[in-house]
Amino acid sequence: MEAPTLPPELLADLPPAVVAYIRWLEARVADLEARLNQNSTNSSQPPSADPPGVKRAPPKPKSGKAAGGQPGHPRHERALVGRPDAVCDCKPAACRRCARPLTGDDPEPRRHQVTELPPVTPVVTEYRRHRLTCPGCGATTCADLPAGVAGQDGPRLRAACALLTGAFRLSKAKAARLLGDLFDIPLSAGQVCATEAAVGAQLGPVTDALLAAARGRPANVDETGMGRGKWLWALVTAVATVFRIAAGRSRTVFTDLVGADHRRVVTTDRYAVYDHLPAWRHQLCWAHLRRDFQAMIDRSNGGTAAGTALLALSDELFALWKRVRDGTLTRARFGGKMHAGRDFRVRVRAALARGAEGGCAKTAATCRALLDREVSLFVFAFHAGVEPTNNAAERAVRHGVLWRKQSGGPKSAAGAAYLAHIWSVVETCRQHRRNVWAYLTACIDAADHGRPLPGLLPPEAHAA
Repeated sequence: MEAPTLPPELLADLPPAVVAYIRWLEARVADLEARLNQNSTNSSQPPSADPPGVKRAPPKPKSGKAAGGQPGHPRHERALVGRPDAVCDCKPAACRRCARPLTGDDPEPRRHQVTELPPVTPVVTEYRRHRLTCPGCGATTCADLPAGVAGQDGPRLRAACALLTGAFRLSKAKAARLLGDLFDIPLSAGQVCATEAAVGAQLGPVTDALLAAARGRPANVDETGMGRGKWLWALVTAVATVFRIAAGRSRTVFTDLVGADHRRVVTTDRYAVYDHLPAWRHQLCWAHLRRDFQAMIDRSNGGTAAGTALLALSDELFALWKRVRDGTLTRARFGGKMHAGRDFRVRVRAALARGAEGGCAKTAATCRALLDREVSLFVFAFHAGVEPTNNAAERAVRHGVLWRKQSGGPKSAAGAAYLAHIWSVVETCRQHRRNVWAYLTACIDAADHGRPLPGLLPPEAHAA
């Protein structure tokens, strides 16, 4: 049903103030309709928040190939253990064809290994602290615990608690229940909470070192709400991934995270907090831009043509970038296509200029903002290690988003610090293919004994 329109002659008879008010109401209604029509395809709204009626992209046509691995795909099988704990030789007693008895050995038998978890029982060490009375003065002295003995839980158990709650998003009660079911260790949710706080404090120096190494390198940055006025920030680089949970989403918080050095490239979305970055060191995320272009099309009030052209240009850019990643197009040639004055950038600027002069105020504002920072659309083409999207940071914060949906967000400053520290260690370990449990155990044990904590950074991070 189309909205009725006022005839021009009726508008001409109305007082100017009334006409201005009608125009304001029309713009307000258009803005509210645009907000109502926002979804994951034209805004930063996640797909999980989309209403049922959102039209998804049409499914891709079937390739005709069978499901599963394709011919030439490398097999992924569990590697055989070189020295198994037990060997059982299985020999046929008789020929499968004529039933004649068989003897001898196969010099290269087919090996089939079965892996089983051993029965696990906790190892409990009891320290008996003797209290002895001095025969001279009568004072009673109790022996101290040995160095490195902290609390009632050993390093591996505390590392397991941190791993279950920090990496696998189990609640404190579920982590305690799982450790009880698997290892018959009686733990309470309160004990798990105390372990989290202690481990978080011990990991503080590790995350400080990760942050120091990450600063000054090309980085992806993103932020998301964590409930109760808190925000999760992620800084993703080639050497480390660092998280911070802060009380704001301001420029000050951003600068505290990444530092004031503007010589490295930072990739972000178009949130205004990042606008102070130099254009030639600020890469805008093309995945977010595609949503902006789709929003121009969906508004259908003067920005459709510009949005359609820009969306097609983004398809062209990603097709070229895919060739760079698969090696069929050199980065130098790709950079040549992205230089100022070349055909592709000329077409981008022309499409943005058309949108800036169109009849849709929102589309015009977006296009003018992008024209002002047009350099920031192509920084990735001239800097190694920089991608055209902010997907690395968005993937990093996804774990925190799922944790927030389960728990509602951290309830205390100590809880927020623990989450930031454990997530930084877990993600950086995975980034460098380190065993997270082994590293956490080594850190806790070193902290208990007052030794330097083991490093987590790769050699190239120290060489830079």
